Amino acid sequence: MGLDDDIKHNLEEAKGKTKEAVGDATDNERLETEGKADQASAKIKKVGDDVKDVFTDDR
Repeated sequence: MGLDDDIKHNLEEAKGKTKEAVGDATDNERLETEGKADQASAKIKKVGDDVKDVFTDDR
């Protein structure tokens, strides 16, 4: 996985954590759910890149 992809996925995960925290603090269930979805999406992308790296030996 390239460094750019890693940074992008980490930023997406951080954005999700922030959304979740703000949603929780403001009792906004929609925002909290969006935050959790953003985090899950970032984690799936990281796993996909890791799998791709195993097959391409691009580390």
